[in-house]
Amino acid sequence: MGQYILRRLLINIPVLLGVTVLVFTFIALAPGDPVSAYLSPEQGANPALREAMRRELGLDQPLPVRYSRWLSRVLQGDLGYRAVGGRPVDEVVGRALVNSIVLMGTALSIGCLVGIPLGIISALRQYSTLDFTLTTIAFLGISSPSFLLGLGGLYVFGLRLGWFPIAGMVTPGQPFSLLDFLHHLALPAMILGFAYIAILMRYTRSSMLEVIHSAYITTARAKGLRERTVVIVHAFRSALIPVITVIGLALPDMIGGAVITETVFSWPGMGSLFVEGVAGRDYPLIMGVNLVVAASVLLANLLTDLAYAAADPRIRYG
Repeated sequence: MGQYILRRLLINIPVLLGVTVLVFTFIALAPGDPVSAYLSPEQGANPALREAMRRELGLDQPLPVRYSRWLSRVLQGDLGYRAVGGRPVDEVVGRALVNSIVLMGTALSIGCLVGIPLGIISALRQYSTLDFTLTTIAFLGISSPSFLLGLGGLYVFGLRLGWFPIAGMVTPGQPFSLLDFLHHLALPAMILGFAYIAILMRYTRSSMLEVIHSAYITTARAKGLRERTVVIVHAFRSALIPVITVIGLALPDMIGGAVITETVFSWPGMGSLFVEGVAGRDYPLIMGVNLVVAASVLLANLLTDLAYAAADPRIRYG
């Protein structure tokens, strides 16, 4: 197992470098640059002033030179400074990262705690009224666009009923309070969690239906084991692989954030930060966000593979 982990980590290094090369190249080829964010329209019309600003930002250098300089700083733990505002990128990304992990982690936890048990119940009561009801709810959650759920939840629960705040992480002008923070967190987390509930419910139901009619489940029941033991210990553990895959694919969302939901609820996470960086042609910020997201995807894939072995003893990595 240790050799497998080490081998995967070594393979991920060139993959991560390749991702940064591609992103850096695409950003450089995109129209516009940070100079447009620095200069007013009148100043931007002055070619000499634009060229001086490009030299100051290092944008006049060839692309390989600029990438080499960026990579050398990253290897020293320095993500550089924002082209717009001049703040350290690692400080800005770190703050947004924590906000996204809190929001997306809460939503994913809601999805696991609610969606997986409902999927098991739906499978055990196949074709019942409860099964059809849960299936309808799941299809509604899967097919509803996130911006529609966000705007609908904002209008109904925020504006009409007034149960939750409509924007931000805390109430402006008031000292930080945990209850106030949780009050702001509840609505966007439930909106995102509803989609996770729907997906996990369907995958759990489908996987459980493939297992509960197996011969070894019949044997376990014939031994006189309690139904709860048969379902949880024998059936559910064998049905975990697809569920682990879905959760593993959702883990990078905790790092990358939810662009639409964060924008709708003015949540200062990684998604809204990335949109801000793209709008301002902020190259260092865009590269910093992409580096963190790419590393999280590779790490999530590794953790998912290790979870396979823990869930199914037949899977071993050598």
